[in-house]
Amino acid sequence: MRFYDSPSIERIGFDFYCDIANNIVKLREENGFTQKDLAVKTGIKEYRISNMENVKIRIDLDAVEELAKALNVSADYLIDAELDCGGKECLYQVWLESEDRFKRYIWSGNSVRSILRSPIYAGNLVGYKRIAANMKSKKRPSKLPEEWEVIPNTHEGIVTQEEFDIVQQLITSRRLPQNKGGFVNIFAGVIKCVDCGCALRAMNVHRRKRPEIIDCVQYSCNNYARNGRSECSAHNIEARDLFNAVLADINCFADMAVNDEKAVRAIEKRLTETDQSRAKALEKERKKLNKRLAELDRLFSSLYEDKVMERITERNFEMMSGKYQKEQLEIEARLKEVTETLNESYEKSRGIRDFLALIRNYQGLKELDATVINALIDKILVSEREKMADGTVKQEIKIYYKFIGFVDELHIIPTKRWAAMPAKNCTVCGVEYVPGSGASRYCPACAKKIRREKSNESKRRSREQKRIACMNCPQKMTD
Repeated sequence: MRFYDSPSIERIGFDFYCDIANNIVKLREENGFTQKDLAVKTGIKEYRISNMENVKIRIDLDAVEELAKALNVSADYLIDAELDCGGKECLYQVWLESEDRFKRYIWSGNSVRSILRSPIYAGNLVGYKRIAANMKSKKRPSKLPEEWEVIPNTHEGIVTQEEFDIVQQLITSRRLPQNKGGFVNIFAGVIKCVDCGCALRAMNVHRRKRPEIIDCVQYSCNNYARNGRSECSAHNIEARDLFNAVLADINCFADMAVNDEKAVRAIEKRLTETDQSRAKALEKERKKLNKRLAELDRLFSSLYEDKVMERITERNFEMMSGKYQKEQLEIEARLKEVTETLNESYEKSRGIRDFLALIRNYQGLKELDATVINALIDKILVSEREKMADGTVKQEIKIYYKFIGFVDELHIIPTKRWAAMPAKNCTVCGVEYVPGSGASRYCPACAKKIRREKSNESKRRSREQKRIACMNCPQKMTD
């Protein structure tokens, strides 16, 4: 849409809207109209006229023509330009005076995030991002990114697939530097719920007088926190318990990799035993498939010679060649699957050696941080607490390491919240007890007694207030 034939077209923008607004105000005041009067004459809402005069909204050509008609001037005069447009589309985006005029060119965080997460920029076609709830509803809720249908290598990407995968890993493992309480969540993006697969978030639990901030934090399933028991359970685990379990497991593997070659071979054998036996079977199958492919090539050659020499008819040739071709395609597809599986098995064997070489560098580790976690661990799965027959409570943790995956589950005894609190004496009876919080002053027996007394006192005061209010009421009770 063009309004000026002259080279001053760059003037069209915010200043252009300001000129229109000034002309509207000037002509309205000359005619003795209020904004309400102008709204009645034009049929435009009063608040919209106010916004036009204050350059807060977009103004379209229809509004310009209606205002010009009401003010007894031409549209050309109102905008002080020669119109060169036959359409009714809006002129230009209006920006408030208090805002930066170039703010329109600033990308938001959500825009950048969607670009970084989109597989399209890696040369892939993405579809089925939304689903229809039902045939009557117009709502189409979004699917999770892992549920999208992705067709690879459909066009040339701006970035490579390797670069895209690295970015996704970095986004997944992103973390805030620390929460409001000062706790650094080194397990962000790593710790997951074993049942629903959602992340476990660090939550502050109000425990007074704890020596360290880590003793005031526990992890809980984010799906449970948002949707309740209908979706999942709490899967609570103390941050201290998780920290100690992961640190002990890393040190165990590091010591074994350095000092115990026998244990290393045992673990390597256990992790690859199934894969090795399967690899032998697949290798045998691959040889058999290659042999059959060679036989089919010879059969094709012989069949073609029989056709040329007219030993078989054209119909028989097409029938036999179609049969052999179908078998050939099936063998080639199966051969591709076998080869990929064997490559994965060989990569896993190399991965074990790479993991052992990596974890040797962490022998004698005293402290955990995000760098160590991201270097060694892919994910940590936490199960729900389980009460055993003897009354004890246990919890299972599964650690999936880089290169090798899951090795052994860890069984821990969850720490009681009050275990770190020192014993104190009851202020009423003087009996020593273990408090549940730093604000506790009474033993359980005295606390129960005091709560009962306070409840009775509250009820007594309530009855007394009702009695006084009834005595002062001017209305008399009648039968």
